[in-house]
Amino acid sequence: MTIVYILLAILIFGVLIGIHEFGHFIVAKACGVKVEEFAVGMGPALFKKQKGETLYSLRLLPIGGYCAMAGEDESSEDPRAFTNAAIWKRILILCAGSAMNFLLGFLIVLILYASAAAFHAPILSGFMEGCPYESAEGLQVGDRFYTIDGHRIYETYDVGDFLSQGDGVYDIVVIRDGKKVSFRDFAMEPVEYEGYENKMYGFYFGTEEATPLVKLRRSWESCMGFGRMVWQGLRQLVTGKVGVKDMSGPVGIVNLMAETGEQAASTVDAVYNILYLGAFIAVNLSIMNMLPIPALDGGRVFLLLVSTGVEAVTRKKLDPKYEGMIHAAGMVLLLGLMAVVMFNDILRIVKG
Repeated sequence: MTIVYILLAILIFGVLIGIHEFGHFIVAKACGVKVEEFAVGMGPALFKKQKGETLYSLRLLPIGGYCAMAGEDESSEDPRAFTNAAIWKRILILCAGSAMNFLLGFLIVLILYASAAAFHAPILSGFMEGCPYESAEGLQVGDRFYTIDGHRIYETYDVGDFLSQGDGVYDIVVIRDGKKVSFRDFAMEPVEYEGYENKMYGFYFGTEEATPLVKLRRSWESCMGFGRMVWQGLRQLVTGKVGVKDMSGPVGIVNLMAETGEQAASTVDAVYNILYLGAFIAVNLSIMNMLPIPALDGGRVFLLLVSTGVEAVTRKKLDPKYEGMIHAAGMVLLLGLMAVVMFNDILRIVKG
């Protein structure tokens, strides 16, 4: 079954890339910008078809794709060129790919949750005997954890995660009878309970019925949780807690998806887990691609805003070729990083 999961992973990865480029494509068309080629994949073309002004192609390597617009990185006399479009149109086009990735992640989670009857929820259904945090002035059965030290609580495991990151005194907000109740400087430490080896806070969590509105909310919250994990990972990368050797590229992602499928108890569980991971990767891509780094869409938006500001002050239009040179340099660096990450991915797989 491993090969099946690998093929499924490659298919999902290709869809993530395709939907991203489709976002650029459809918004560019809607904004009247000329699209010269819409490609899924990189490298030699496996399939090409000219339809109207646009060439549609499927290329060999499922590690990228592009939506090539007229005048994207250079001056153009064509009134429908990207550089001649209004700034708000260009920003919409550049942001559309990430927006589509996020939307895809949300839809995948929503589909996976469609058959759910109930969800585990950070709602207190009871307390262990002797728990010191239950009282008329403290926590009560039915309370739903809303925030801990300003961090939104989406899942039951978020409670333990954010409590473990604190110093024993927290600002906690719960939802009680539909209203927010705040506890400032609420002291809380894990304690020992009879019959358990590890110290715990002593909470029992309940469930909530999976109504259509709850499914929508939980799907959104799951994507928000994915996004928070991405930002936490970026913070660890910047602070040096993790390094480039810990990053994964297309090879590592496909391998992770295949391993996720192999470790599942059944084929149905495997497909569910792989799709759930695919949703996480979709949200990951939507955020990472909007970072203000040259060659990424976020970098293009950033430089677009900078150049617009400079033009407003100097009253001179900047030559788009300079921006193109910056993005070209950024692309070279990104390709170098991808090569290093891919080498590390392959090395990890070989070592087992």
